[in-house]
Amino acid sequence: MRLVLIRRSERGVHGGHLAFPGGKRDPEDASLQETALREVWEELGLDRQLVEVLTELPTVETMTTDFLIYPFLARIVRPNTWNPSEREVAEVVEVKLADLARLEARGEDIARLSTWIAPQRGPFYRVGHYQVWGATYRILHPLLPRLLGGEWEF
Repeated sequence: MRLVLIRRSERGVHGGHLAFPGGKRDPEDASLQETALREVWEELGLDRQLVEVLTELPTVETMTTDFLIYPFLARIVRPNTWNPSEREVAEVVEVKLADLARLEARGEDIARLSTWIAPQRGPFYRVGHYQVWGATYRILHPLLPRLLGGEWEF
């Protein structure tokens, strides 16, 4: 079983970070789930017919920009090739859940961000030579044991 993450392009506040596909709600979006489906189409070219939304996950707030993230868990039919948006996505990163469950994948680091008064220690998962931290980590960390425990069929 794998997760699909993106490395955001260098532009923007969260540029270069590993994240789940997603973005801001447009006025035309009928719901937050519609926003999620539109964003996965825009960022990865993944047609909504290949996406089965399983559940809505708890809301998470970013620590640097105070964005609220309304994540959804979905099962997808993986396309033969990804079609990422060149403007928004630098790289598509597929991660095996078993790799994230390994003790060697976990770490802590001290982050220094311009919006913080002082550096802060934070946990992360190692994914290749990247780190999954911040809001993406806070979405993934409580979800990982549920996925590994078979709460949903994949």
